[in-house]
Amino acid sequence: MRVLSGIQPTGQLHIGNYLGAIKQWIELQQENECIFFITDLHAITLPRDPKTFQKEILNTAVEYLATGLDPEKSIIFVQSQVKEHTELCWLLNTITPAAELFRMTQYKDKSQQFKKNINAGLLDYPVLQAADILLYQTDIVPVGKDQLQHLELSRIIARKFNNRFGETFKIPKAYVSKTGAKIMSLENPKKKMSKSIPSSCLFLFDEPKEIKKKIMSATTDSQKIIKYDPKKKPGISNLLTIYSLFSNKSIKDLEKKFKGKNYAEFKKSLAQLLILKLEPFRRKKKELLSREVYVQEILNKGEKRARSIAQSTITDVRQKMGLA
Repeated sequence: MRVLSGIQPTGQLHIGNYLGAIKQWIELQQENECIFFITDLHAITLPRDPKTFQKEILNTAVEYLATGLDPEKSIIFVQSQVKEHTELCWLLNTITPAAELFRMTQYKDKSQQFKKNINAGLLDYPVLQAADILLYQTDIVPVGKDQLQHLELSRIIARKFNNRFGETFKIPKAYVSKTGAKIMSLENPKKKMSKSIPSSCLFLFDEPKEIKKKIMSATTDSQKIIKYDPKKKPGISNLLTIYSLFSNKSIKDLEKKFKGKNYAEFKKSLAQLLILKLEPFRRKKKELLSREVYVQEILNKGEKRARSIAQSTITDVRQKMGLA
């Protein structure tokens, strides 16, 4: 099966990125043909600093590799370096109903959030995402629940193209992890963890002191009972989910383990676990940052491998649309 996914180069990866996406990528790359890319074209729908953007892209590549993505098993590259992404986006734009784009939940949210920067890119984002997916004849797309609507649009566009021009694109399927697909904020466990609020976000490469500080101050409740109940006890439930996914122990087993113990004991144990589990990531990142040429070589090789697949799809699409 061919698997495809990507992350924007918008700052450090946090444990929500890892548990909701990258952890699954590492598992999927063992037995599938995987394509993982840095979505720099998507990132510029919001203002970026051109002077630091390339550094942010490289840092994201380093963090991909530090967490366990294997360039021998997966194609890893930067989206904008494969021009076929933007070409296919334009071609798909000509068959995508505008009404579908205006009803996208993320567009509605972002247009409210960024009222001074409602650009066409924010609206057209899902068509570029569809191009990313369909360009590589993707079978499976690991996504968070907030991206399911965009993936469904990719499926609609693929069917529409196939019906009009003949069988061309595979119809991709979503891969959503049953647990950990949505890690919540440490400060406000009713909201998704976001790097825009660093104090509520546990980054994969935080130092041990910072990990302990954030976990020990994480929001819980006044009941002092270590029990999983997302509606009534969102804080401790979120911490139990994190503990479960990093320890590979079930939440029920953790409830038994910490029965009769207080939140401070639980948090101390979780902090120790995270310090232990994240240490290899920190160590690997430091090594890779000192080997910039090596990282760039991986991206260049990934770009060539990605382009060979992309060119085949574009050639077929152009012929079927009468452009070649």
